[in-house]
Amino acid sequence: MPEHSAFDPLTLPESNATSYPEPYRAANRMRWNRRLSDHANLTNFGVNLTRIVPGGQSSHRHAHSRQDEFIYVLRGDVELETNAGMEHLRAGMCAGFPAGSDNAHRFVNRSAEDVLLLVVGDRTAGDEVSYPDIDMHARMEPGGRYRFMRKDGTSF
Repeated sequence: MPEHSAFDPLTLPESNATSYPEPYRAANRMRWNRRLSDHANLTNFGVNLTRIVPGGQSSHRHAHSRQDEFIYVLRGDVELETNAGMEHLRAGMCAGFPAGSDNAHRFVNRSAEDVLLLVVGDRTAGDEVSYPDIDMHARMEPGGRYRFMRKDGTSF
């Protein structure tokens, strides 16, 4: 537990680790997360400070069955890809994705500068994640970790 409630998020380590299996892992190695909620020992929702370098993406396009997501653009220009197409977002803009909406989304940095996002999502148990553009599906296991499989249910 942190000694103080307040902290400077830029002092936390960044990680580009991903639980995606190959062949989908490499595409997510150009984004870096600082896990703010974990540092503050929060368990009901997650908050990440996500930095996407030029050419990177936040994730593969995905939609959650039981978890809401909210993203606020802190710095830079980023493209939001959803079921409706592409939108250009700049610092100060935000987007929300209600659980069960099936609005698959991702953020792609096609600019020459880093993008910084504040990503907030709840941690509702039993979540499933669909990935319409790739052969992958995820199911939250007891304990909160996701198990990734192909759309036909076979393991990677």
